[in-house]
Amino acid sequence: MQNATPNPNPLENLEEWEDFLKERYPEGSQPTEDKPAFQATDPNKKESEFRNYELDARPTVREFYRLNHQFQSYDFGQAKRADFLKLERKKMTVWQAMEFLNTLVDESDPDTDLSQLQHLLQTAEHIRRDGHPRWFILTGLIHDLGKILCLFGEPQWAVVGDTFPVGCAFSNKIVFPKFFEANPDSQNPRFQTPLGIYEEGCGLDKVNLSWGHDEYLYQVVKDRLPAEGLAMIRYHSCYPVHREGEYDLFLTDEDRRLMEWVRKFNPYDLYTKSHEKPDVEKLRPFYEDLINEFLPGELRW
Repeated sequence: MQNATPNPNPLENLEEWEDFLKERYPEGSQPTEDKPAFQATDPNKKESEFRNYELDARPTVREFYRLNHQFQSYDFGQAKRADFLKLERKKMTVWQAMEFLNTLVDESDPDTDLSQLQHLLQTAEHIRRDGHPRWFILTGLIHDLGKILCLFGEPQWAVVGDTFPVGCAFSNKIVFPKFFEANPDSQNPRFQTPLGIYEEGCGLDKVNLSWGHDEYLYQVVKDRLPAEGLAMIRYHSCYPVHREGEYDLFLTDEDRRLMEWVRKFNPYDLYTKSHEKPDVEKLRPFYEDLINEFLPGELRW
């Protein structure tokens, strides 16, 4: 029996969700030209060789997805957009926002003693070492800043987690699809067709995704970065689209081009964390200069 008042923050730390993603989408499983859409299972494997990621998931992760899938409805997302996208809560520079996010520290995490700021720098430094453009480096630095929603009192399931279209039928490729049975949209016939309230080929930017840190940060920095960087920010958690190849009926040719950039970014998001601490003060001048090039001054949050 579920508690009458469920814990809105079942994860022991936000990295639990990303750890689960690394198990579900192991390194080296990125799509290629020969395999444009990610296949979560290898068709050459025997049934006995498959790992059931849902069954093996930690109880905290299962509870996180249960809450996420139950409450991330179309109306919920619309209400959050109306609230948070007024961008009236704070005015901060990007570096100040990074320091603000740095207060989101979970001392119970046994796996790392790195701060949120150091995690951001790790991602950006790996992108920098691989010789990518300056806007790509900056995107890596800021991509998770939307997690400051947690510091505005939002529950984990409304901040992190795989994002997915709402206002249309839920794909069975979304992790833990059974949990959508408790979502009110599952009882609304208008939302339970493949197209739902949208038109074929309308473009992913016309489709409402479940609410979280991706969309929030995109709205804070939109029009300030190249389209490729903005797509990385807005869609990096949308695994049903960029890893499972779902919802293709909404995509334009430009969307498909941008998804290639999201897939280029994804390994830096998931696989660059280590126990090696970046030297924040040594790196700060380079990154403040980079910030001032694209996102100068105070931004509205």
